[in-house]
Amino acid sequence: THLVLDTALDAKQRDYLKKVLNSSKALLGILNDILDYSKIEAGRLDIESIEFSFEDILRMVADLFSARAEEKVIELFVEMANDLPSRLLGDPLRVSQVLSNLIGNAIKFTDQGEVHVIVEQLNSMDEQLLLRVAVRDTGIGLSKMQAESLFQPFMQADASITRKFGGTGLGLTISKRLVELMGGGISVVSELGQGSTFVFTARFG
Repeated sequence: THLVLDTALDAKQRDYLKKVLNSSKALLGILNDILDYSKIEAGRLDIESIEFSFEDILRMVADLFSARAEEKVIELFVEMANDLPSRLLGDPLRVSQVLSNLIGNAIKFTDQGEVHVIVEQLNSMDEQLLLRVAVRDTGIGLSKMQAESLFQPFMQADASITRKFGGTGLGLTISKRLVELMGGGISVVSELGQGSTFVFTARFG
């Protein structure tokens, strides 16, 4: 589909092919979620420990969503503390997966205002660093009851979310298990109609 989109097409053909491409990406996302969840449940998902730059990962994920933010006319801010080491030891693929999920959700559920990502160092001891990442949005927000069930598998805030926005309801469950495997945790503070702030912590070498 991607190759055909690079050829000469009329407007209607291009529109149809873009719909096919977007549907394919959505299906791939669902398959990846289910495969990851299956690996987690089976205890077969391992966390790597390789050298990487957290700033590079954050920049890559932000670039991934910048066009979507521009389309919705919302601002995406990324802020990193100055005292972070330039290189860390950890699993860059899983870090980017959690960041993508949280930033993607924030943009998806925000129609006006901003999405603000803040990364800071909480503590450092025995060659281990604890990072805190907060993703704050000015979106639709959650009630207390919705927030309490949000990290359970196949759960979304309510049925209208599934109808309007799609998804499997697995992204946050997978993110929760990933950050736990990285020695951290995840939580949300939200108010209906007032936006949400998702915070996760993770340990790195």
